[in-house]
Amino acid sequence: MYATVRHYEDVKDPAEAGKRVNEGFVPLISDIEGFVTYYWVDPGDGVMVSCSVFEDQAGEEESNRRAREWVKENLAELLPNPPVISAGHVVAHEDRA
Repeated sequence: MYATVRHYEDVKDPAEAGKRVNEGFVPLISDIEGFVTYYWVDPGDGVMVSCSVFEDQAGEEESNRRAREWVKENLAELLPNPPVISAGHVVAHEDRA
């Protein structure tokens, strides 16, 4: 599995950003082949973090491409700073399904 974490700072309206992500981006990213899971987290203080997990690196890379385009078209005014992105191979995990 492969994961991407995107860290956004100085988010203008976290509630609105979360609403837009849930309604617009989640359906877009979950349609990528190999999709496993996605989280959009609000730790507070204008910071938001997303985590995407895919079965393979191609899905992870496609998620970053789609995120870049979608944010530019749908969230640019709420996310004034580019995200710090970390991506790579998942080396440990646990599911409690």
